[in-house]
Amino acid sequence: MNDSYKEVTVVLVSHKSKKKVLNLIKNISNNFKIIIVENSHDKSIENKISDLHKNIQIIFSENNGYGSAINLARTHVATKYFFVLNPDMQKIDDNLLNVFYESAKELNDNFGALGPRFENVSEKSHKQSNINEKYGQIESISGSAMFFCTEIFDKNEGFDENFFLYFEETDYCYRSNKNNYKIYQVNSQRVQHDIGTSVETTSEVEANKFKDLYAWHFIWSKFYFTKKKKGYFLSLFIFTPILLRTIIKIIYYKVIRNIIQEKHYQIRLDGLLSSIMGQKSIKRP
Repeated sequence: MNDSYKEVTVVLVSHKSKKKVLNLIKNISNNFKIIIVENSHDKSIENKISDLHKNIQIIFSENNGYGSAINLARTHVATKYFFVLNPDMQKIDDNLLNVFYESAKELNDNFGALGPRFENVSEKSHKQSNINEKYGQIESISGSAMFFCTEIFDKNEGFDENFFLYFEETDYCYRSNKNNYKIYQVNSQRVQHDIGTSVETTSEVEANKFKDLYAWHFIWSKFYFTKKKKGYFLSLFIFTPILLRTIIKIIYYKVIRNIIQEKHYQIRLDGLLSSIMGQKSIKRP
């Protein structure tokens, strides 16, 4: 074994994701330090983890978003690198951690973040690099698996905590590229991401509430990121057709009395208008 276990900390951000967390960490040896940020008041995860006798630290936090949780975990990271993973990731083991550690050294730590290659095509929010390249340079990688050099993460000032959900990793990668710390995909390491399964809901009503929350934050964050990148007025011009289409769909579904779809687009409209007006991403589970 190389020295990766001395130099790499694994960070997991959980929100009632106990089963997924336990399933992921069972494939990681006791040698690695693991930090779990639990963004809920579910203390039962602590009892389950204590039985594993692993080098695990659990931090209970108010749910201020994915990026905020990573920034919090960073304050507890004492290693040269840390690897942020969603609990619903698969094919995570010591070998993958070792390869990322060796890749970081081979790149002389001159990168903003490294990510694996995704086997499942559902990971469509981020394009994948040329598969023939060992380290494929890419504009942005998925936030579900991001390997950082701690020093460079700090130079990039971590994540923008104004994002609660969505586009926080896109924003980080954008700023990192501007700072000339490029983003790479380690194409030899293939993983799977069971998108949207990390939060464990107890009823269909609760699951639908999360879907509404996701819809609101997606459009809020999309406008906010575009505004950071392109400026307010150009972003407003870009989003005006989306705004008009959303209003038309609300009227249409109201006329045909499709309450579910009407509500969905009302939520999207509220999220977009909130972002346009400069209001914070206040919606929470």
